[in-house]
Amino acid sequence: MGQGRPFAAGGARMTALAVAGAGLIGKRHLEAMRLAGIAVHSVVDPAPQAAAVAEAFGVPQFTELGAALAAKPDGVVLATPNTAHAEGALACIDSRVPVLIEKPITTDLDQAIRIVEAAEAAGVPVLTGHHRRHLPVVRAAHERIRSGALGTIVAAHAMFWLAKPDSYFETGWRRSAGAGPTFLNLIHDIDLLRHLLGEVATVRAVETNRIRRNPVEDACAALVTFESGVVCTIQISDAIVAPWSFELTCHDNPAYPPTDQNAMWIGGTLASLALPRGEEWSDGGKRDWWQPIRRTTLLRGGADPLVAQMRNFAGVIAGREEPLCSGREGARSLAALVAIKTAAQTGETVVPRS
Repeated sequence: MGQGRPFAAGGARMTALAVAGAGLIGKRHLEAMRLAGIAVHSVVDPAPQAAAVAEAFGVPQFTELGAALAAKPDGVVLATPNTAHAEGALACIDSRVPVLIEKPITTDLDQAIRIVEAAEAAGVPVLTGHHRRHLPVVRAAHERIRSGALGTIVAAHAMFWLAKPDSYFETGWRRSAGAGPTFLNLIHDIDLLRHLLGEVATVRAVETNRIRRNPVEDACAALVTFESGVVCTIQISDAIVAPWSFELTCHDNPAYPPTDQNAMWIGGTLASLALPRGEEWSDGGKRDWWQPIRRTTLLRGGADPLVAQMRNFAGVIAGREEPLCSGREGARSLAALVAIKTAAQTGETVVPRS
């Protein structure tokens, strides 16, 4: 049942990836593969509508992952619901097939550690789909911070405020444990903060579900300290009509109406950054509030980060590149996120598991 492998110009065989999950994010990964020049091996999803997705790309539809793995794809993009990530990832590792796991790597930290350890023992590449690390503005921000251009980083703030419609929650798993804006959305922000500022040291947090009364939260606030000494505040809610979230400010997903705002701020002793607009504010090193402060703009635009992520995955499979976000990195971001959830539920200061 699999398809013949296509060849690129010059006769080199193209990487062919199976996509497990034909929902919204699975379809975006399929389109990113097309734009990246990466062949689609198959679509894996038992839902009836998945047949049309597979047909649109001219590839087989498999109803379960084991059958797709038996057809020997070069890699698998795992875009299934969060709670199914561990089972799918371990199946790929057992079959010695590299896997890109959509964020979060799992909703259970023990499962995430099991994935990472199994992959490292088997020598199978595992990537986590924190695609915003691939944004040109994030790469530029990472370089500015590492170069010392901002001086010593003192503090940061991240916001995710937007309103998800009631229809969004008609899908049952979005109201259940493992969903909610902390797992589904804050995971992006906490991963970017780790990527830019280093490892999390301690967390305090509160959460509430008082708007929708679903089993999952609709608002959360956290105070995070990093090992470097940076202090960071985070606010997240999917019940507020507002423009301040990476989803609406980043312009990397055409499904969201764009705004001209920022959603993350990083402040240093020489300059500050506002993301994702890439605004750097400085007074020329004077460090004097009476002096004029000016704005410069970091590199923005460039390739869709999902396309860049897919090219990185293909490069890892071919042995040409290292993962920009490995499975272990995904597990560390999950550990920080779980610490936030635990702190909110217990009222205690929590140290993420290493």
